[in-house]
Amino acid sequence: MYRPAHFREDDPAVLDAFIDAHALAVLVANSAAGLVANHIPLLRFPADGGGTVLRGHVARANDFWKIVPSGQEVLAVFGGADCYVTPSWYPTKKLTGEVVPTWNYSVVHAHGRIRFIDDREWVHTLVVALTERHEAPRPAPWAVADAPPPYIARMLGAIVGFEIAVERMDGKVKASQNRTEAERAGVSAGLSAEGASDEVRRELVRPPG
Repeated sequence: MYRPAHFREDDPAVLDAFIDAHALAVLVANSAAGLVANHIPLLRFPADGGGTVLRGHVARANDFWKIVPSGQEVLAVFGGADCYVTPSWYPTKKLTGEVVPTWNYSVVHAHGRIRFIDDREWVHTLVVALTERHEAPRPAPWAVADAPPPYIARMLGAIVGFEIAVERMDGKVKASQNRTEAERAGVSAGLSAEGASDEVRRELVRPPG
């Protein structure tokens, strides 16, 4: 991934928090059939002995776990907020006209090697963890145990788990850090006028450093 210095993000704590906040990844791998990609929510765990692992599951009917061998290098792409930036938001447009459109976005690429785990108990533990993670903010969280055990057993039989041992993470936050303070203010005001929340504006417009 092309990462100019002013857009690089390498702080492990920041990258971990980003993955936790944007769980749906595009998981890309090479296979005998060529490149394959799937959109899969992943959960981050500390690895034994240090480092990070990402865990998820695919449908048993999905050939991904059959055509990508365990040990294969994969890439998980986690995307955050993004927006088109019109030159009309920059004060420079009125002064010189020397501005062009761009796109602000944030992303983390996690590189590692995948291991498929066709184990009912392991997958059940993962499904419970995924559910608890994403149900936690709800006023009345749903739990796996709320469903009848025979039904859950059938559902678990229809999926295959996997774990990715992360070897490298690359973060990029393109958020107008290379623009002047006045231009960043213009982008923030433009996003606000189009209905962007304060949280989204903080992600898409940041000062240098």
